[in-house]
Amino acid sequence: MILYPAIDLKDGQCVRLLKGDMSEATVFNDDPGAQAATFEAAGAEWLHLVDLNGAFSGHPVNASAVESILRSISIPAQLGGGIRDMATIENWLEKGLARVVLGTVAAENPDLVREAARAFPGMIAVALDARDGNVATRGWAEATEMTVTDLAQAYEGAGIAAIIHTDIDRDGAMGGPNVNATAALARQTQVPVIASGGVSSLEDLIRLHDTKVIAGAISGRALYDGAINLRDALAALAT
Repeated sequence: MILYPAIDLKDGQCVRLLKGDMSEATVFNDDPGAQAATFEAAGAEWLHLVDLNGAFSGHPVNASAVESILRSISIPAQLGGGIRDMATIENWLEKGLARVVLGTVAAENPDLVREAARAFPGMIAVALDARDGNVATRGWAEATEMTVTDLAQAYEGAGIAAIIHTDIDRDGAMGGPNVNATAALARQTQVPVIASGGVSSLEDLIRLHDTKVIAGAISGRALYDGAINLRDALAALAT
């Protein structure tokens, strides 16, 4: 199982939100490039980046911070937030991202997701952000009537690289991930599923790993707070 340290970007800084609330942001580092280099030095194999401002505005906002990160690392990184058209997808991949994460458009414009997956094999992931089992979009501000499972299954065979499943009510709350819901989703799709939201301890990571069906996990606040030691976690997940 791959551990993805998360760098959430708001106004050019590394932050973590509480349950997706932009007014509940804690700043952990004002130098995103340095933070990314620190994660790589500790042994991270991937990074997960989110343009929080972009998720709400519908277009990239923290481009300079993302570019700083890409200049600072040699490991692959994936980015979500405000990526809602093919031109933006192409632009980010040309800048060196290994994978683009599509969230809102996965619910609102599935044809774009399928087109992007055909054009860029292995470089498109879908973010399924869930509140009470239903998909939320536009920076988690809008609820839909679609279930996470139904939307995931709609992309079977489309060629997407991964599904990132976030339980919004657990995100940033340090209360543990929704292991059961994420594992259930992973068992109902052939696409690799990455768990996100609430990962707060090494024990949480081991629980996700031990399901044998979850391909990866994203952690942010716990790494910044020191609740998870990145080196120790990577060693534990390598077994």
